Amino acid sequence: MTCCLDQNRQNRGLTTISPPLRNGCLSPRFASYLVLTVLSTLAGSQACAQEPLTIGQVVATAGKQYPSIRVSEERINAASAAVSVARTSYLPRLEVLAQANRATRNNVFGMLLPQSIIPSISGPPSMTNSLTSVWGSTVGLLATWEPFDFGVRAAKVRTAEAARLRAEAARGRTRFEVSALAADAFLTVLAAQQTLVSAQAGVERSGTVVKVVKSLVDSELRPGADLSRAQAELALAETQVIQSRSAIRVAKASLAQFTGGDLGAMALTAGKLLDLPASKPLPGESAAQHPAAAEQVAASAEAAARLRELDRSYYPKFLLQGASYARGTGAIPDGTALGGVNGLGPNIHNWGVGFTATFPILDLPAIRSRRQEEQHLLRAEQAREQQVKRELDAGLQRSNAALDGAWEVAAKTPEQVAAARATLEQASARYRAGLGTIVDVAEAQRLLTQAETDDSLARLQVWRAMLSVAVAQGDLGSFLQTAAQ
Repeated sequence: MTCCLDQNRQNRGLTTISPPLRNGCLSPRFASYLVLTVLSTLAGSQACAQEPLTIGQVVATAGKQYPSIRVSEERINAASAAVSVARTSYLPRLEVLAQANRATRNNVFGMLLPQSIIPSISGPPSMTNSLTSVWGSTVGLLATWEPFDFGVRAAKVRTAEAARLRAEAARGRTRFEVSALAADAFLTVLAAQQTLVSAQAGVERSGTVVKVVKSLVDSELRPGADLSRAQAELALAETQVIQSRSAIRVAKASLAQFTGGDLGAMALTAGKLLDLPASKPLPGESAAQHPAAAEQVAASAEAAARLRELDRSYYPKFLLQGASYARGTGAIPDGTALGGVNGLGPNIHNWGVGFTATFPILDLPAIRSRRQEEQHLLRAEQAREQQVKRELDAGLQRSNAALDGAWEVAAKTPEQVAAARATLEQASARYRAGLGTIVDVAEAQRLLTQAETDDSLARLQVWRAMLSVAVAQGDLGSFLQTAAQ
């Protein structure tokens, strides 16, 4: 509110005002300022108030702001980074080493198997076992490049890209589910509001009956028990109003979970959702494009990519290498040691280039076992893909059946309301004429309230069934477009 008032002041250019009082009266300039301030306050409060939300706005907001969607987006970013990592395997590898040490130089004949514990010593074996230490140093550079790899790196890149596509499909499925839940929560709020409207109408009718019965009781034309029964019906109707208001707050809380809005300031506009569509909606035809099906297809493709990558793993590995290094030592071949800082700086240089080939001969059994594992995982994903498609098709058929039933019910509820209203009028007339009882009037009232509730909810149930069909097909666009028309 303050920001709106400050903006209004700036737009009016009211930087200074006259003193409030002039000869005991308000100055004209201050009076004008006061009027403008009041008007700007009213306009600002209307402008700053939250606009009523349509179902399309609710769906769009939920599809952008809900935390689970941001989680999916970050997973996509991570998968995209993994693709970049896989592509870096095409680049040469360049390693640099620098080292300085102070150590003894005793060396012996013999083989030492590869390990990571005992440091290696170069040079001839020493005849003595001396603890005299000397300086040693080295700097070096090694460049390695794999000129060809029989498709191994390309397979890794394709696997990473398949993982990214699956993450994108998961985000689409998550966004769709959140949007569908938000739309359903919107319809739930409207249903609770319509129930409140019917309950309030029931309170008004019950209040009118209480007044009529009280006048008859006061005139000693009806027993006092009739007034007690009428008051009991009024209390019951008021209880239904309280319950309906509580249901609205609960439904709005669920809706606020998706929109992130203020529960107290939340306002909704129903649009066309309180009326039946102009024509009977067409049944859904296919769920092949459903986001859940697309995600499972992507999962099968990722499993297939992993299997192809594994098929490329049992090949020789060829490396083109080049090295350049220099070493320094304070020890000389005759067994003596140079003093001072001799050996702390490299003074002997070497270089070399070569071509290295390696082949993991005994990795074949392990690769075969891993390949069998990946084959089973691929078959599992393909079977799950068929399961998802069957479940979606069955869900679409159930939604079509529910839509047909909801449409037929909505066509009958107006007749139910008209008959219930006529019943109440007849029961009231019979009661005033002394031919009926208060019980008949009470039952007719409750019947009319229930009929009005059923009528309003039946129209919303048609829209809910249409939403169910859209969800089963995997596309809310047509439903939202129909609701906005």
